[in-house]
Amino acid sequence: MSIKIGDKAPDFTLPRQDGTLVHLKELLQKSAVVLYFYPKDDTPGCTKEACSFRDSYESFKEAGAEVVGISSQSEASHQAFAAKYRLPFTLVSDAGGKVRSEYGVPSTLGLLPGRVTYVIDRSGTVRHIFNSQLNATRHVTEALNIVKQLVGAAAP
Repeated sequence: MSIKIGDKAPDFTLPRQDGTLVHLKELLQKSAVVLYFYPKDDTPGCTKEACSFRDSYESFKEAGAEVVGISSQSEASHQAFAAKYRLPFTLVSDAGGKVRSEYGVPSTLGLLPGRVTYVIDRSGTVRHIFNSQLNATRHVTEALNIVKQLVGAAAP
């Protein structure tokens, strides 16, 4: 099953890089969520993507969204990756890829875990999906544009 724009985002509870649990439902009570699935910590494309999210993180916060990165690496791997590149946002560990499957994130060439970003509004509805293995940094500009549109639409 693949999640489409307009669908409710599947809720999940997964461990952050510090071992505490993240509940999507709780994050959505405070802000929209930019959930980005990426293949692997500390690889060239994933590092570019994470650093691009880092560099735009304040813009996401100002626009009313929290950024969450998700891959199958362990909390320890995420912790080292976040520390090395000073990532200010949460990375969660989807060991076994259960949440990746629930969202229907496709593999690339059947081998590499896919790179897909979902923008989820506070009601839990998926408002945008961007799927590109090769344009890692474009995930950030796509997501930020949508988050800004959501804020504009919500303004009185």
